[in-house]
Amino acid sequence: MLLTVAIEDLKVGMFVHLELGWWAHPFALSNFAISSPDQIQTLRGLGLKQLRWSPEKSRPDAPPESVADTASEPAPPQIAAAIESSAVESTAAAVQPLRIATGSPRAASPAARALAGQRDAQRLCELQYHEAGAAWQEAQRQLPNAPEQARVVTEGLTRALLDKLIVDQEMCVRVLAGVAGEPNAAHAMNVTVISLLMARVFGFGPDDMLDLGMGALLHDVGKHGLPERARHADPRTLPIDGQRYRSHVALGLVQGRRMSLSPGALSVLAQHHELADGSGFPNGLAQDNIALAGRIVALVNRYDNLCNPLQAANGLTPHEALSLIFAQSRGQFDATMLNAFIRMMGVYPPGSVVQLTDDRFASVVSVNSSRPLKPRVLVCDPQVPPEEALLLNLDGQADLGIRRSLKPGQLPAAARDYLSPSTRTVYFFEPVAAVPAAGAAQQALAA
Repeated sequence: MLLTVAIEDLKVGMFVHLELGWWAHPFALSNFAISSPDQIQTLRGLGLKQLRWSPEKSRPDAPPESVADTASEPAPPQIAAAIESSAVESTAAAVQPLRIATGSPRAASPAARALAGQRDAQRLCELQYHEAGAAWQEAQRQLPNAPEQARVVTEGLTRALLDKLIVDQEMCVRVLAGVAGEPNAAHAMNVTVISLLMARVFGFGPDDMLDLGMGALLHDVGKHGLPERARHADPRTLPIDGQRYRSHVALGLVQGRRMSLSPGALSVLAQHHELADGSGFPNGLAQDNIALAGRIVALVNRYDNLCNPLQAANGLTPHEALSLIFAQSRGQFDATMLNAFIRMMGVYPPGSVVQLTDDRFASVVSVNSSRPLKPRVLVCDPQVPPEEALLLNLDGQADLGIRRSLKPGQLPAAARDYLSPSTRTVYFFEPVAAVPAAGAAQQALAA
């Protein structure tokens, strides 16, 4: 049974339910047990008068005074109304710590505990990703008739992403396997997640991070109203459609001004197709005339478009995309920017399918925090059911590494069924220990 408690009566140990949607508050989950007075202060700063809480999930040493919730209270008038609270409730159980049927987590084997933690991390990433994607789509829905509200929703989402990102630990990119969603939302989220991580590497301050995040989320906003055939770069289309496609930058600035975006965010919209060698559009700017945020988004946008083109069958693997940029397009991007991108994404970016030096096949889940040639992988092992496969950190395997990168079609049928490589690459971020070094990555890409 859920009860309600006044915001001023919150206590440590209470298991509370935030009916706001993940991106409208700075906590990792929407349902959690309060663990510190600082969390209480943060909850009080959300502007709510009361919260729901679960007595059965709360610690018995912190009993609050509250009254039974006999009627559903409407959600507060915040931007979180964009995501229905029922979606949060329905997925809440999925991110609770897993329990082994024969006993408590404490009694489970190390492998079982590791598997449970692995599943929890995956489910949490998927939950947060879906809520963020729903917020992005709500902003797009508001854009035609309520551009200012679209800006409010986008800013709320950006601030939520920054709240998750600006913590006392390093973060890296994680691939989400089997996640479905609207392709335009996925592209916007991919570009934003990687761009924000890049911005942190370059020491952006809070205001600049906010501008970059909003610009990245909205970098293709000028495609609203364009015919579908003109929304993507395709040399096979008619010249008029190519002109229309390039016009999305100018149209995006029109939309951005309708939304009252900041100058910093507008510059990202204006420059996300400009290239360091002056070959970009619409103005053919050279590197020194492109803002740092614009350079970041231009690089990440190119990478994601290579991985996730309109026709999924034409997509490159993440390793292929990174290698192609490094080998053929280095002159188009800021060299320092490209080096940082390689350090962060690794030689085998998340989503790459690889063959290990012991001939086993694997998919890269996230980049190792210190060595770009030693990522974390999910290994195909016929002796272990796919749903119970543990991630392997190659950094802890002195005699095991990656022999080569593969296309999914090069996998044997059994390995392809086991690893289930996705036709679309979807990214989110997760905490790690440190940022990898660049030298080995560049040498491997050049080989």
